[in-house]
Amino acid sequence: MTRQAYIEATGGPEAISWRDVELPPPAPGEVRLRQGAVGVNFIDTYHRGGLYPITLPTGLGMEAAGVVEAVGDGVERWTPGMRAGTFGGAPGAYAEVRNVAADQLVALPDAVDDRTAAALLLKGATAAFLVEECARVRRGDVVLVTAAAGGVGHLLVGWLKAVGATVIGTVSTEAKAERVRAGGADHVLLNGDDIAARVREITGGEGVAVVLDGVGKATWPAALAATRRRGLIVSYGNASGPVEGVALGVLARAGSLFVTRPTLFDYATTAAERQALADRVFAMLANGAIRPEIGQSFALADAAAAHRALEAGETVGSTVLIP
Repeated sequence: MTRQAYIEATGGPEAISWRDVELPPPAPGEVRLRQGAVGVNFIDTYHRGGLYPITLPTGLGMEAAGVVEAVGDGVERWTPGMRAGTFGGAPGAYAEVRNVAADQLVALPDAVDDRTAAALLLKGATAAFLVEECARVRRGDVVLVTAAAGGVGHLLVGWLKAVGATVIGTVSTEAKAERVRAGGADHVLLNGDDIAARVREITGGEGVAVVLDGVGKATWPAALAATRRRGLIVSYGNASGPVEGVALGVLARAGSLFVTRPTLFDYATTAAERQALADRVFAMLANGAIRPEIGQSFALADAAAAHRALEAGETVGSTVLIP
């Protein structure tokens, strides 16, 4: 018997319900994973709230770490007792135990515990593909990171510094600003500032080469105004709501800008790609470029409270649920 979260209809955090289920044996190609920690991400709130359409009823959660308990027919890579994590596939990570497609799992280093893995896998893989594959940030680039104290934001700051970029971060409070400065950002701006004007001042009027924006609607105007000629805006999240109604002529007037709205799962489409991203995350962790900043933990049953805190901007770093 295991406890699992599910939703029957989209809505606020109160839409999260719980059920006790008897898991069947893993089907061919599946493993049973007993989870030691579960990651909470904005994508979970998008599924719950209906921003990202999903077939209902459904489980919730994309990220977890634990131990393989059993394997189905045809599974060769995994054996009981091996440690594994996941940061994709069908939602359902808000659970004590679950059956998972074997090709969705990634191997975890012995030195990385479950809480750290659950805090880092999805957000770290997001940072990896954004910096190295999507934006292809180069040494000397100036990069603006919005919500730089958030779960992905603080990892982006460390990753960007490791590749030699100059980092300008935005945050909502002075307390968060101190954390981002301690994380290595070269400049930290408060959301109440005129972000674009301050960025132009910092860059001698030129603007930034890249904007990595996880906020969305609220920061889109500043991103347009802060990006240098032929620069790139990477809009990877919707914390304030999605960017809508973008007229291509706006990009021309702003300096022939490039813009992309990527998702991690288009950069992690195979088991090999997922493992490669995870390996990059753990390598950056091992060399000290990033750190697992777990700002808050909740009991698994308190997932709704975790969603409320995340959506209210009350969290710092990563949030994990403990089964």
